[in-house]
Amino acid sequence: MSMNSINQTYVCETVERRGDDAWQYLFQFSVKSPSSLFLLQLSAISLISQLMESLFKPLGQSTVVSHIFGGIILGPSFLGQKDEIARTLFPQRGNLTLETFGSFGLMFFLFVMGVKIDAAVMLRPGRQALVVGLSVFFFTLILPLTFVFILKHSIPTHDHITDALYLIALCQTLIGSPVIACLLTELKILNTDIGRLAISSSMFCDVLAMFTTVATLSFTENKKANNGQTPIYSLISSFALIAGIFYVFKPVLLWMLKRFQQRKLIQEVLIIWIFLLVLFSGFLSEIIGQHYFLGPLVLGLVVPDGPPLGATIVSKVETLALRLFYPTFLAVSGLQTNIFIIRLGDSWPVVVVILFSCMVKIGAVVLPAKYFNLLNADALVLGFILNARGFLQLILFNFWKHGQLMSDEEFSLSVMAVVVMTAIITPLIRLLYDPSKRYFSSSRCTIQHLKAESELRVLVCIHHQDNIPTIINLLEVSYASRDSPLVAIALILVELVGRSNPVLIAHQADCTLDRSSSKATHIINALRQYEDHNAGYATVDAFTAISPYELMHDDVCRLAFDKRATIAILPFHKQWAIDGTIEKVNRPIQNMNLQILEMAPCSIGILVDRGVLTKQISVLTARTPYHIAVLFVGGPDDAESLALGARMAKHHMVDLTVIRFLLFGAENSKNRKHDTELIHEYRQANLGNEHFVVVEEMVRDGSGLAASIRGMEDCFDLIIAGRRHEENPILDGLHQWSECPELGVVGDILASPDFRSSSTVLVVQQQRLRGRFSGRKMMNSGLVHDAPAGSWSIMMER
Repeated sequence: MSMNSINQTYVCETVERRGDDAWQYLFQFSVKSPSSLFLLQLSAISLISQLMESLFKPLGQSTVVSHIFGGIILGPSFLGQKDEIARTLFPQRGNLTLETFGSFGLMFFLFVMGVKIDAAVMLRPGRQALVVGLSVFFFTLILPLTFVFILKHSIPTHDHITDALYLIALCQTLIGSPVIACLLTELKILNTDIGRLAISSSMFCDVLAMFTTVATLSFTENKKANNGQTPIYSLISSFALIAGIFYVFKPVLLWMLKRFQQRKLIQEVLIIWIFLLVLFSGFLSEIIGQHYFLGPLVLGLVVPDGPPLGATIVSKVETLALRLFYPTFLAVSGLQTNIFIIRLGDSWPVVVVILFSCMVKIGAVVLPAKYFNLLNADALVLGFILNARGFLQLILFNFWKHGQLMSDEEFSLSVMAVVVMTAIITPLIRLLYDPSKRYFSSSRCTIQHLKAESELRVLVCIHHQDNIPTIINLLEVSYASRDSPLVAIALILVELVGRSNPVLIAHQADCTLDRSSSKATHIINALRQYEDHNAGYATVDAFTAISPYELMHDDVCRLAFDKRATIAILPFHKQWAIDGTIEKVNRPIQNMNLQILEMAPCSIGILVDRGVLTKQISVLTARTPYHIAVLFVGGPDDAESLALGARMAKHHMVDLTVIRFLLFGAENSKNRKHDTELIHEYRQANLGNEHFVVVEEMVRDGSGLAASIRGMEDCFDLIIAGRRHEENPILDGLHQWSECPELGVVGDILASPDFRSSSTVLVVQQQRLRGRFSGRKMMNSGLVHDAPAGSWSIMMER
């Protein structure tokens, strides 16, 4: 009988209890456990990162700066200078666990970023994005490398620094559309013209940069391994992996998706299999000599973006990836940065190469911008955006540092360059580019000042297809005629889920929509029926805006500006149930409406649709009159409401009642005289029109006004009211009860659940001129609606 002895080494650590502080003893004992130490490190990183984000956000800085700076504070540059903190919080034995967690999280973060990218946009960009992308890629590839070559032979430098300079110069070609998308989302310019061009250009650059990065990593990994294999082997293996993902993994994913779609449910087992493929693709990337991010990123590109699969994956992983994995990786890069080992006397060539590359990239954007007649300021902003740095550059820096291709000093300097460059660029972009200024117009785009022979251009924003019957009725009663035709610009609002780039789709009249666009199909078909019913007098242009709620206001204002809309109709953020209660409240829609009211280039109407409370009859086929009321208190918004109501009164199915509220005892006020003259002009313009009625009601205070409005329950099919009123004593005591600021005082009363009515409400705001209300000067200008000349009026006192 033989016994085999195995040599084993045990490391015994004794925790000495110092003093009588039980909490200190418990803390020292807990950090000896790997799991406790890891949780403590993760908590410290998350806490400091969130604190830095709260401090830097008011300064206009991005999350990249705050998270990296949070890691720098915890690292050897600040708190890590004290040996006791460094040994206790970030000992050498805990670095591997923390870096592994950061790498694991980054792998899923890159996968999610790949899922949100539309691969078709990467391969088929627009002409402008193609030219800008090619210019940026080749100029930043050739000129910085040439500059490093000249610098190497002109100025004596260390060989190690020279090798790192080539890598740093090559890294400048990597833009990274996920980095650009994150920056544009934080700046809230993702769906602007510059934002769309930046995303499209960076996506096309990603295609070229991906091949360059794969080739670079193949050569650098082969040099590090020194195993006798040629870099061609690693390069061929990398392309084989990419081909395998596209031609093996993708068909399997589509087959599984088709099976689960037949059940109308994306089950958990499909998501689990996809997550396993993420891990397996990262493993394959490592064993062929590439970085682990290649496989998950390419796998994310082959997953169909958007609903149902892409949106499901993003909803399950994005929050964890963006709020935990991504900040942890950035903080770990900051932890490894030591600013005290940077010697500018030896490392100044690195700074020069980075600055030169940034200038080259800006010039590479400005040159094609001249060809496309892009404004110089916009071209400069686009150059700043494409100079943004982020996690993709940090991935390469970490890879080269661990491969000993970059020293700790060069790594620290490169990370600080990312922080400084992003810290400078982000506030500059905020300062130089304000998309809202582009929508301020010095010309009047209002119904009140529309010429008699001009067409009425109405932009209707549709968020839910249940609002279509009310919108069709509103368009019909807006009276399209031969003398003043109507152009309906329909914008279907769709939340961007599972994608990174917003899309504005123009639907042609003869196009056939696919089955996935059933919502858009039903909406557009209903609008086409309205167009056919008013053939020759009305036309419909249909668009779909797919963007985040917080950026959707820019799509609305941009389309209103480009299409020269006279008024834009917005959806209300509350939806009614059939029993009269509030069924759903959508706060993002409310925020969108508030932003549009501030920057819209035309008049605005917010449509409160209560059509579900009654069996709504279409005006197109109805035989009974459609009763409309205009509530007039005074001010530019009420003047716009009156102009819209007067146009509707020309429709043969409309009975219009203008209800003017007068304050008791204010007969001689200047504002009342202006309002009287305005209403008198409309009355004279409608002489002989029995469908135009003016009712004057005397009230003593705000409570009397509210009681009078509540007395109109179920008297009208549509009630039109102005949003804002000048300082008017008739509204005293009502402002503090207002719940919806986008509706104003009167509109809030009409939209309140206490207003037991099935009437649809339209709250109107007249166009602002250069950020201000048009004022009473607009009210005093001549009428533009000429109608057959005799209306009649009623005087009431409450």
